[in-house]
Amino acid sequence: MLNRIINFYQVSAPSVDKVPEGQADKKYKRLRFQAFVAATLGYSLYYVCRTSLNVMKQPIIDSGALDATQLGVIGACLYWTYAVGKFVNGFLADYCNIKKFMATGLVISAFANFIMGVIGIWEGAAGITGSLMFVMFAIMWTLNGWSQSMGSPPAIISLSRWYPLRIRGTYYGFFSASHNFGEGLAFIFVSLLVSAAGWQWGFFGAALAGAIGVTLIALWLHDTPESKGLSPVEVLAGEKTQEQLDQEAAEKKAGAADAALETKRIQRAVLRNPGVWILALSSAFMYMSRYAINEWGMFFLQKTKGFELLEASSIIAVNTVAGILGTVSAGWISDTLFKGDRKWPALAAGVMEAVALALFLYGGDGWVVNIAAMALFGIAIGVLICFVGGLMAVDLVPRKATGSALGIVGLASYAAAGLMNIISGWLIDGQAVRDAATGEILQYDFTYVSIFWIGAAIISFLLPILNWGRKKQEI
Repeated sequence: MLNRIINFYQVSAPSVDKVPEGQADKKYKRLRFQAFVAATLGYSLYYVCRTSLNVMKQPIIDSGALDATQLGVIGACLYWTYAVGKFVNGFLADYCNIKKFMATGLVISAFANFIMGVIGIWEGAAGITGSLMFVMFAIMWTLNGWSQSMGSPPAIISLSRWYPLRIRGTYYGFFSASHNFGEGLAFIFVSLLVSAAGWQWGFFGAALAGAIGVTLIALWLHDTPESKGLSPVEVLAGEKTQEQLDQEAAEKKAGAADAALETKRIQRAVLRNPGVWILALSSAFMYMSRYAINEWGMFFLQKTKGFELLEASSIIAVNTVAGILGTVSAGWISDTLFKGDRKWPALAAGVMEAVALALFLYGGDGWVVNIAAMALFGIAIGVLICFVGGLMAVDLVPRKATGSALGIVGLASYAAAGLMNIISGWLIDGQAVRDAATGEILQYDFTYVSIFWIGAAIISFLLPILNWGRKKQEI
C-alpha cells in the first residue's frame, strides 16, 4: 500500500515522446503559462477554503452554535497544524509530482469545508450539542490546516521547474499576490452565500471553489518540462546546454556527502543566530495583528459599528486587495530607493500598520475612515510580509541556510497567529456584557482585545531595531 502511494506521488518520468525541435519553443511557452495560471489561481482558491470560517463567525455566534472562545480555538487548530505542515510538506514537495500533490491538498481542504457545512445543517436539524459540534469543527479545521500547507510548496516549485532564473522573480511577484486575491474572493463570495442562504452555505461555497481549483490544477499544472517531452528549463531558455547540466549533476552527486555535512553545519549556526530569532519574534507579533483583522475584523465591524455582513466583508476585502500593492512594490522600493537596506521601509511600514489599526478600531463608523484604514493596513502588511516575514532574515544568513531562516520565521509566525486566535476569543467572550438572569450576551466590549492587537503591532516594528547594527552571518 505504501509503495503504491509513493509511486503515485513520485516525480513524473521524462516522456519517451520528444517534442520536435521546431515545435518545442511554442509548446514550452504555452505549457509554462498554463502552469503559472494553475499555480496562481489554484493557490488563490486554496485561500477561499482557508478563509471561509472568518466570514461566518458573527452568524455562527449569533445562532448560539459556538461562542468566540471556541471559534478562537478552532482557528488556532488550523494555524498550528499549518505551521508544522509547512516544514514537512515543503520537504516532501521537492520529491513529488507537484500536480498530484497540490491537487490532493485542495481536495482535502474542500472536503473539510463541505463536512463542516453538513455538520452545520445537522446541528440545526438534529440539535447536536455545542460541545460535540466544537470537537467536530476543530477536527475538520485541523485537517484543513494540514492540507493548506500542501498548496504553496508545489506552486512555487512549479515556477522553478518552468521559468528560467532571469524572469522567475517577476512571475513570483505576481504569484505572491495570489493569497490576497483569494482572501478578497472569500470575503465577497462567501459573504454573498451566507447572506442569501445561511452560514452553513458559506462552507459549501468554499468547497465549490476548492473543486474548481482542483479541476484547474488537474488540467493545467504540469509536473516538469521533461514529462511533456521537452528539455529542462535551463536548456529551453538557453541558459545551459544538456551537457553542462549532466556534468553538474555528476559533480553534485560526487560531492553530495560533503555538501550535506556543510549545509547541516551552517543550519546549526543559523539556529544560534539571535538576529534570526529577533525577526521571528517580530514576524510573530506582526502575524498576530495581521490575522486579528482577517479573523475578527468582520465580527468587530458588525458588533461595534453596526455594519451588515456584506458591508463588513467589503471593507475587510479592501485590506487584502491593498496588500497586493504592498507585496509587489516592497522589494523594488528597498532595492531602488534604499539600495537594499530594508530597515527604514520596514520601520515605516510597521508604524503605518499600527496607525491604520488604531484608526480602524477607534476611528468611528464612517465608510471612508474604515476603508482608508484597511487600505493603509493592507499596504503596510504587504510590505512587512516581504521584509520582516522573509527578506530581512534571508539578508542575515548565508545562502545555503535561506530555507532554515525562513522556516524559523514561518513557524513562529503561524504559531503566534494561532495563539492570537485563542487569546482574542477569550478576551471577546470575557469582556462581553451579559444579561444577569439568562447569561445571554447583550453587548461586546472590544477594549482589551483592541489593546492586545495594537500592542502586538507596536512590538512588531520595534523588535527589528535591535538588528540594525547586525552584519550578515559569516560561517
